[in-house]
Formats: sequence, C-alpha cells, structure tokens
Amino acid sequence: MPKREVIVPLDIPNVRVLRTELGKKDELIIVVESTKGGVRCRKCGQWINKLHGQDEWITIRHLPAFGRPSYLRYRPKRYQCRNCEDRPTTTEKLDWHESNSPHSFAYDEHILLQLINSTIEDVSQKELISYDSVLGTLERRIESSVEWSRYTELDVLGLDEIALKKGHRDYVTLVTVQKENGAIHILGVLPGRTKDEVIDFLRLIPEKLRKTVKTVCCDLWEGFIEAVRQEIPEAQVVADRFHVSRHYRDAADDVRKNELQRLKKDLPVEDYQKLKGSLWAFRKNANDLTPEERRVLNLFFRLAPLAKKAHKLRELLTAIFEMHITKAQAQKKICGWIKKAAASGLSCFDSFFKMLEHWWEEITNYFLLRQNSGFVEGFNNKVKILKRRAYGLYNLKHLFQRIYLDIQGYRLFAPSATPYMTESRQLPESQHFLKFILEHACYNRLTH
Repeated sequence: MPKREVIVPLDIPNVRVLRTELGKKDELIIVVESTKGGVRCRKCGQWINKLHGQDEWITIRHLPAFGRPSYLRYRPKRYQCRNCEDRPTTTEKLDWHESNSPHSFAYDEHILLQLINSTIEDVSQKELISYDSVLGTLERRIESSVEWSRYTELDVLGLDEIALKKGHRDYVTLVTVQKENGAIHILGVLPGRTKDEVIDFLRLIPEKLRKTVKTVCCDLWEGFIEAVRQEIPEAQVVADRFHVSRHYRDAADDVRKNELQRLKKDLPVEDYQKLKGSLWAFRKNANDLTPEERRVLNLFFRLAPLAKKAHKLRELLTAIFEMHITKAQAQKKICGWIKKAAASGLSCFDSFFKMLEHWWEEITNYFLLRQNSGFVEGFNNKVKILKRRAYGLYNLKHLFQRIYLDIQGYRLFAPSATPYMTESRQLPESQHFLKFILEHACYNRLTH
C-alpha cells in the first residue's frame, strides 16, 4: 500500500506535527514541535533565536480524537541570548500549555465544559482521569474570587442563601449581580448569613463601584437587609418574590394538610382514595391544571370548603403579583386582599400578615422595580439545582468556582468557530491502521 499524506487536525498555533503513533492502550500520541523559532530573553527581554538544546520530553493530555484519548508529546526548546554578557538560556513557553500542567489548554476547556451542570466525580469517571486532575483544572482555569476591575457598575445585586447540608444546616450566602445584558455573575460566596459577614463583603467592593448599586434583591432575612441599609443606604431593597410567595403558599398548604387529615378520618377508604393526586393539583397554579387534576381538585373542594377558601385567596394574591401595576396600586390591592383574608375566618395567613406589616416597603418595592428583581427568581431555579450538587462541598473557593462555571461556562468555553490545521506529514508504513482511522473517521474540533 503506497504511503499517503494525512492532515492531523489541531487547533493550536505555532505547532508542527512530526508523527502520530498509537500507544500501548490504543491512545493517540501526536509528537509535535514548536515553530515559533525563538523567544524573548528572560533577562534582557530581547528576541533571541539561537537554538541551545531541548528539555526532556513532555507528554500532555489533549482532546479526545476518533473516540480515543489523545496526547501531545514535545520537547521544549531552549534559546541562548547573545546580547547578555553571561549568555543565559531561555526555555520557550508555548501558547497552548501552562507549565507544570498535565493538560493542554484545549483539554482543560473540554473538562470545564463537561463540568457544567455535572460533578467532579462524574467527569472523572467519564474521562478516565483522577478526581484531583479534574479539580486541578478547575483550580487553574476558573477564578476563585471576583476581579472588581471588570465591572464599571453593579446596578442590581442579589443576596441568597443555600444550605450545604440537608436539613438546612451550614448556610452560605451567594452574592450575585445582573449585568446590562441580563447575564448573572457570581460575586462572592460568604461563609454564613449573618449581618456582619454581609457587611464585611460589601466593604470589599470599591467605594466608587458600591455607589453604583441601585437595587438589592434578597429574601427577608434581617441580617441581609440591615447590612444593606448600613453599607448601601441609597439602594432600594426589593424582597425576592420567590420567598414572599413561599410564605403565603405554605400557609394555604397547611389548610390542605389539615383538611386531608380530617377527611382521612371521616371518609370511607374508597372515597378517600378518590382524592389521590389532590396534593399536586392544589399546589399547581390554577391555569396549569390538567382536566384530571381539575376534577380531583373540585372533588376535594366540595369536601373541604376551608381548603377551597385558602386556595382562592392564594390565587388572588398571586394574580396581584402578576399584574404590571404601580407600587401604589399594588399596595391598595394587597390591602384589599388582606381584608378578604381576615374576613375569611382562616387563621393560616396570620403570620403572613405580620410579615407584610414588618416588610411592607421591601415587599411592595417589587412592583416599583420588578424588571430588576426578576433575575433573582431565575437565579433561585439555578440554586435549586446547585444545592443538590453542593451538599458536602465546604471549600468556599471551590464552591465559588463551581457556581461561576455553571453560570458562565458555556459563554466562556464555547467551541472555536474556525479550526486550525497543522502541516501534513507522512506517517510511517507501520501505521496503516492509524492512517485508515485518520483518513476515514470524522475528527473532533479542538478548542483553545
């Protein structure tokens, strides 16, 4: 069989492929050399191109190709400076690899893409690399704290808490910001949720940048609000609607639970079984009910009029929060709702009345700045998913990196639009099988 040239695809600049081999475990080994032709002297900074030997061979994990793990093998070149008196040598640093890293930049980015919405353990198993290797990539490539110089303003801040253990234990506080384009950035992960901890973080924000904060969206945790009032007094505090709705929805759900317990005692077993599915039907928004759910819910309401009353009041208040009205109009409508709820004879909303009284301005600020507070609701959905992966992750730096990656990852590490092709090289005659693979298989686009 005559030798044929093949093109080895590598999205790496300044690299020439010398040969391609199959390793002992059928991994793809691509032997390369740099084509830069020189470096800047480490002492004088001038460009030098007099070759003065090579370092030891280095093998770097690269992107998988043709269904195989692949590695880049090369010898860094050393160049001697003729301008410096002692003629020092400088070893070249390549653009596609960081010193002391076992991975190319492209493979690091591949790992990070795999990590988005996944766990370190899962990626470790999929890629057949160690847990520490995946963690090392996270450490090298994802920032562990905010770089304030990247921001010109912080218009809308969000404060939210998550528990790192089941049972609502070991709380940490997430500080987020909404950019002008709607994108959410993570600014910090605080070791707790106390007033002092939030104050300490807010004081880390450069004063000039802190003055740009117009809105802070958060739940109604006393420490959050007091910290904001102290450190950013000009900012409007907006109660996160998710947390507000949870309180009055839970109140209505308590009535459902009590009524079901009563019916379980009063009804024959076969009649009580007809109420199966009423739990989720009750909790769903009325407009989202299926015909079957609506049938079950109507049956439940005929047997439990108090639950019907609580459900109706819940839906009425939700409808108010859905309205695009002014703050003054919203306050008037909520006052009307309070009167209806108080006259209903139900006591389930009593604690919610107290919350409204205490946080009246913060809750109704939602209508004043609803376009700015919506991002916290969206972020809460991300946090719900994050919580399941965050249990047991106590290193705040790693937690910051994981959240940053989940939020920003696809924007940061999207595949390159244009592949770079290295020079073609002839393969040895003994590599017919590999040559067949290279000639007939589709290759993965390598990113950098």
